[in-house]
Amino acid sequence: MAGRVYLDYNATMPLRPEARDAMIAAMEVVGNPSSVHAEGRAAKSLVERARAQVAAAFGAEGADIVFLSGATEAAALACGGRELFGAEIEHDAVRCWIDPVLAADGAGQVRVTEPQRSALQLANSETGIIQSLPDGLAVVDATQAFGKIPIAFNWLGCEMALISAHKVGGPKGIGALVMKRGTDIAAQIRGGGQEMGRRSGTENVIGIAGFGAAAEAAARDLDAGVWDRVEKLRNILDSSLEADAKETIFIGKEARRLPNTTCFATPGWKGETQVMQMDLAGFAISAGSACSSGKVKASAVLTAMGLDKATASSAIRVSLGPQTTEDDVMRFAETWQAKWNKHRARAA
Repeated sequence: MAGRVYLDYNATMPLRPEARDAMIAAMEVVGNPSSVHAEGRAAKSLVERARAQVAAAFGAEGADIVFLSGATEAAALACGGRELFGAEIEHDAVRCWIDPVLAADGAGQVRVTEPQRSALQLANSETGIIQSLPDGLAVVDATQAFGKIPIAFNWLGCEMALISAHKVGGPKGIGALVMKRGTDIAAQIRGGGQEMGRRSGTENVIGIAGFGAAAEAAARDLDAGVWDRVEKLRNILDSSLEADAKETIFIGKEARRLPNTTCFATPGWKGETQVMQMDLAGFAISAGSACSSGKVKASAVLTAMGLDKATASSAIRVSLGPQTTEDDVMRFAETWQAKWNKHRARAA
């Protein structure tokens, strides 16, 4: 019997061996990174090594990197207490802080008129659509793009960017806010003044070490063309599904997308129903971003792009990764098509 197939890399990537090894090694370091003795300095060196690894992988040399609990906390630190414009296609972690007055067109692109007062994602977690970013943005959510496409913070021309460890094969519960050196921001968590006074609290040394190792490995994968292979598999999947499901709408297929992501809607077949049926058949997929896929409602991203609620409610996201094989993709396509044929026959 074939094993389960994981096709939800945009929700979280499996932990990389390099990250696991770094975390295990960090567990042996007993010191507090704020202590000045040898043990404390050893812990501090792990944090600073990881900071350098993340900076190199994200092209952020010369920037300030603040470690915190994830991209959601990074969004709160970057956006909280400010008046920022944005669009409904933003991830909930950003959308809850912005005035969503910017419109997305049918291709998922957002026109920004005041970059210095706006937040904009680089790549959408549900559709994979990549934005053309204007220079001078206040905040860029690079969470999904980091590690999958060639980018560098120093190219983006933004003030701040959000990234997360578990999207690149690091541990869950650790992320970073990357800031232009000298950017003034008020800490939300106050106390001992850790992380350059931006985020107090004893650093998660184990998680930070895992983040650094994962970021370094992710950069190696990108340079080695791993995601080019993934993109070929994604295109095989799209073509296989298109050939047999004429009713299905592929979201953003003509747009520039992340190499691993396909989002498609099959009107009349609820997305959450598809997710459950495919789960029982051994495939892990989602009906949207991981933070909102458990909510039975139409995707705000897809409705913002002009899809009606019924169609948006019938969408699923399949996101591949470096461990995905062509056999995985073809098994998924065959199983999904069989499920759709049964659903269509019952509805007739």
